[in-house]
Amino acid sequence: MRYLSLPLLLILSSPALAEDGLTVTGSVRLRYETIDGQARTGFNESDDLLNLRSSISADYRRGRFRIGGELYDSRVYGDDPGTPVTTGEVNAFELVQAYVGYDIPGAFGRETRLGLQAGRFTLNLGSRRLVAADDYRNTTNGYTGLRADLGLGGGTSATLIYTLPQVRLPDDRAALDDNQVRFDRESFDLVLWGGLVTKKLGGERPAVELSFYHLGERDAPRRPTRDRSLDTVGLRIYRDPAPGRWDYESETIHQVGTISSSLTPTAPSLDVSAWFAHLEAGYSFRHRWAPRLSLEFDYASGDGRGTKFGRFDTLFGMRRGELAPAGLYNAVGRTNLVSPVLRLEATPSKRLDGFIAYRPLWLASRFDSFSTTGVRDASGGSGRFAGHQVEARLRYWLIPKRLRLEWSGLLLAKGRFLHDAPNAPQGGDTIYNSFNATVSF
Repeated sequence: MRYLSLPLLLILSSPALAEDGLTVTGSVRLRYETIDGQARTGFNESDDLLNLRSSISADYRRGRFRIGGELYDSRVYGDDPGTPVTTGEVNAFELVQAYVGYDIPGAFGRETRLGLQAGRFTLNLGSRRLVAADDYRNTTNGYTGLRADLGLGGGTSATLIYTLPQVRLPDDRAALDDNQVRFDRESFDLVLWGGLVTKKLGGERPAVELSFYHLGERDAPRRPTRDRSLDTVGLRIYRDPAPGRWDYESETIHQVGTISSSLTPTAPSLDVSAWFAHLEAGYSFRHRWAPRLSLEFDYASGDGRGTKFGRFDTLFGMRRGELAPAGLYNAVGRTNLVSPVLRLEATPSKRLDGFIAYRPLWLASRFDSFSTTGVRDASGGSGRFAGHQVEARLRYWLIPKRLRLEWSGLLLAKGRFLHDAPNAPQGGDTIYNSFNATVSF
């Protein structure tokens, strides 16, 4: 059983779409990634890693009732002692979803509806910058609790959640290296609740969205934490892309609460005041390649020298959708960051799509570590400029809906900060590549 993995189960399973409403789907993704000039502290300057992620899900519906589950198997091979392997890469043979649901049309009037869900499930809410199931990462985020989706008529909808985020296990390096199977746990030591309300504003699909989430965290046995108690409020206004017109998005998020100054149980508590903002304007051309050109801007506060803690916490938000790849790179996240972006996307055919993006990078606070690199100059003497990031991706369906190939590449030309900070890695510019093959059924 030690070496049994989900790919074997997928081979032995057959996809089904039964008349009684049972749907079974699955996928296997193989990824080989390499990096030279690692930008994060404490890891190998050059490295490579083989990732294998397999999943199988089942959903049964009958009338208003539904029941579903999803099994994930995420493993890595070929890692060395200095390879950055965490629960973001390894979570072997885990039942991420196991839920029941019930839909109630007309719950609050003729044009209303209510959908209820309980158990284990994944979540993708709003812009996915705070609550998401990250698809690029080798593992995903799971939540245990309750979810309610409300359709209130007049273009207004809402989603409310009360969940215990699943803590992925094992989390010690020896067990991760061995791809050991240990079931994730949830408890009231980590709680996430809140939700969002969305209002469509009429023609051409503009919308406004208001969100609120509370994260409560405390020490658990053999698991010290920063004891976060964070209230996060967001306002988002957006218009979806469409051929031959402009689209836009503006999201501003304010975060307040408390956090311990360290993992020590007796560490003093600090007041939190942090911000995040995303601005975006794009245009989709009427062309058979469906090109879209966009200009974006991201700001995420960092911690300064004041009495308040200012480093923005993205909670369970996704990274790859707009910032950078996870995996061996994982250097740019939604914290202590100031960065404009120029992005070009295109879909030359139903089989092929891609994008290229240029992003210069600055620190919001020169006294804090840069984004998620761990590189820091507490004196502030290394300045704010971290470098130039150029990223590209190509995806091609070799067999439509069955086999997709993907290449992702990134160059980080390191700036003054990533060269001069006291603990900056000594390597040259960062070059990252990943090659992926995904089989779906």
